[in-house]
Amino acid sequence: MAEKKLTVPQIAAMKSKGEKIVMVTAYDYTFARLFDAAGVDVLLVGDSLGMVVQGRKNTLGVTMDHMIYHSHCVAKGAARAHVVCDLPFLSYQASKEDAIRVSGAALKKGRAEAVKMEGGEEIAETIRAVVDLGIPVMGHVGLMPQRVQQMGGYKIQGRGKDAAKKVLRDAKAVAQAGAYAMVLEGIPLELAKQVTKEVGVPTIGIGSGRHCDGQVLVCYDLLGMFEDIAPKFVKKFADLKTVIQSAVGGYVAQVRSGEFPDLQHSFSEQKS
Repeated sequence: MAEKKLTVPQIAAMKSKGEKIVMVTAYDYTFARLFDAAGVDVLLVGDSLGMVVQGRKNTLGVTMDHMIYHSHCVAKGAARAHVVCDLPFLSYQASKEDAIRVSGAALKKGRAEAVKMEGGEEIAETIRAVVDLGIPVMGHVGLMPQRVQQMGGYKIQGRGKDAAKKVLRDAKAVAQAGAYAMVLEGIPLELAKQVTKEVGVPTIGIGSGRHCDGQVLVCYDLLGMFEDIAPKFVKKFADLKTVIQSAVGGYVAQVRSGEFPDLQHSFSEQKS
């Protein structure tokens, strides 16, 4: 019997049960299906696709149409995993109405089950407006890639007393606004531990240490396929770059030598 879909209440309840949440980014049907079968709890259709799929320097050029397309692909491969769609830069920040419209599109057209928004106190009321209409929201505080220009690069946030207080205020505001979970990105592990203790919803860390209620990594990072950026927090669980290049190199060699295709991989006039 196929496993049932993980729901928002089930994801939220994992914190109190002490069950770690496993989240991985996914951008297409094939990878989504593989990750789902491996037991991943949450598939994040991240705007990181701008970098790892589209080859951009950052996420700022990603559009809502891009997100809907990739979310729809991922949703088809997710039998059990919960699917979350990132809302890209300037798709939701200008007004509550914009946020409601694009969040609805992510669920209706992208077949996602929740959306993710970057921001803290300044977007709390936007989160509340979306949640009040029945659309689940995952928050994202700490290092916010959509603010890379303002931060002057991808820099650890929350270092120092005042900066730590700001991250904590942001996290509490997001939780109080109705987010059912939140990503903590690029903050010191001691601060992540405090945030995780003081907010009532699950925290999912990336570059924020072991004390979060779950972890997320970009799939191409953990598989060893993307090397344009190599953050300290990334652990490579495989070296698929080498495997893929070796396999394709073998294909290239056999095509050029005439070894492939052989009779075994060809059709004859008579049925075998």
